[in-house]
Amino acid sequence: MRREPVVLVEKECRSALNPVRGMPFNWSLNPYTGCEHRCTFCYVRAFERRADRPADDAYGHTVLVKTNVAGVLRAELSRPSWRRETVAMGSATDPYQPAEGRYRLSRACLVALHDHRTPAGITTRGPMIVRDVDVLTALARRAEVMVCISVPTLDPVVVARTEPGTAPPRQRLRALRTLVDAGIRAGVLMAPILPGISDGAAAMAEVVRAARDSGAAFVAAGPLRLAPGTREHFMEHLAADWPDLVTEYHRLFAGRTGLPPSYTTPLQQTVRGLRDTHRVADRPAPRFITPAPAPAQLALPLAS
Repeated sequence: MRREPVVLVEKECRSALNPVRGMPFNWSLNPYTGCEHRCTFCYVRAFERRADRPADDAYGHTVLVKTNVAGVLRAELSRPSWRRETVAMGSATDPYQPAEGRYRLSRACLVALHDHRTPAGITTRGPMIVRDVDVLTALARRAEVMVCISVPTLDPVVVARTEPGTAPPRQRLRALRTLVDAGIRAGVLMAPILPGISDGAAAMAEVVRAARDSGAAFVAAGPLRLAPGTREHFMEHLAADWPDLVTEYHRLFAGRTGLPPSYTTPLQQTVRGLRDTHRVADRPAPRFITPAPAPAQLALPLAS
């Protein structure tokens, strides 16, 4: 399938940190709006629809680049009221999508978090994160850092149909190994798990084994959610790629955004069993005994 070119729109932002409710973190940070990965199941499509922006196939063809985000972030982190709470990157758009290769805004934001001793949690499907190992290790010596590499499946057919703009899962796992070897607490997030597509015990075991072999400190899983905006887009692609599952999905998601406990409870039990079987323990964050480098020692390449 030929991919249309992505339009990158540069624009300055007024704020960098976003308050969040109902999540394990209180603040999110997104250097970009829109994502070139264009995953069919992406829950952000629901947010885009509420914001009156494209949630269908047009989503991801335009990416907003917040050129001044690192400077704005520094100003916000400098406020006397800032409590150095964890900042989540990757909650609404991947911080290591292809645009990062040019603009390096995620790197600049990590340097700002380092300078202000602020913890960070990162979720990404982008192996490009390995370019920032120096910043991540420096930050981890000053504050807590956790990286979730998203690998819901190793099946190349499922990946090609549902994650058309992402790097191959094995490449993401190699990035995980690089992070772990550098002393970063990193693991695998199997999300979303797709009923009838990627939820088989053998398929999930394959991911857990690969995560273990890559040094993952943890493995977590999250089932598919279909809020309005995401639901319409995903179901359209489901009908094209797995038409025999359409009726079952309508049954599972009848009148609801998430899957019922009758599905999610056995799923999580299976994942816990796989973690135990393959000995993927939740390892503590590494202890760094070397002093943290001074901020000036962190190289910060400018955007090309």
